[in-house]
Amino acid sequence: MRKSDKKLDNQIRLALTCVCESALKSLNGFEWLTHSVNYDRFPESLKVVCVFDTNEHLEAFKASSLSGQLEQQIHAEFNDLDIKVKNIQRHVSYDTEENCDQSHDGNWARRLQG
Repeated sequence: MRKSDKKLDNQIRLALTCVCESALKSLNGFEWLTHSVNYDRFPESLKVVCVFDTNEHLEAFKASSLSGQLEQQIHAEFNDLDIKVKNIQRHVSYDTEENCDQSHDGNWARRLQG
């Protein structure tokens, strides 16, 4: 990773930490989020995964207007960093601890790779 990539990655991490802290306070069942990126294909490769505890909480979240608000908050943070993405929905996905436990025995590193 180039020095400039490392600096940008740290900025993204800090921005998403703000989103995460806000979501922890306001979203029922929200647990954490993470991001991944291939800087050779940036910003197209930038992905954010938002993790909820159960599928029930995730489905309730998706059925509410809060999902759009979370994506708008992530998009605003990207804009503040001058990261331009056209369709934020293509860069944000959702998962649950429940699904990871069932499919990957709770191994998030393995789950996020594939």
